[in-house]
Amino acid sequence: MIEHDTIELLRECDAGIRMGISAIDEVKDHVKSAEFGKMLDDYQREYAQLQNEIQGVLHSYHDEGKDPNPMAKGMAKLKTDFTMAMNDTDQTIADLITDGCNMGIKSLNKYLNQYGGADGRAKDFAKRLIELQDRQLKEIRKFL
Repeated sequence: MIEHDTIELLRECDAGIRMGISAIDEVKDHVKSAEFGKMLDDYQREYAQLQNEIQGVLHSYHDEGKDPNPMAKGMAKLKTDFTMAMNDTDQTIADLITDGCNMGIKSLNKYLNQYGGADGRAKDFAKRLIELQDRQLKEIRKFL
């Protein structure tokens, strides 16, 4: 049970990070503010660093991680493309990223509860990811 919950929680963290990195990739070429662009690049690097740590643990369990749900990823891309086509501003990007962070925080808290038997290390990764998204959420507010 512990190993199963640990692997599943780590896989959900991995999928969430992949989704976050992908979301930033989709919008960063549209960013107009140098400060905002640097912030997004910095967060993308932090996500990648955390993902590398998680991948290392997953590999020790002989697991390759998890891609985001294709339906969720597709819907997010459609929303981003449509919203950016209507209003290509930093404020729009900040709004989209804010929505993504909120969904990520909500999902990760759900998975922490769902996989309560996970080991402390996996729970720490999930909490670190929640804290990262929460910090990003707060810093982006000035661009809303």
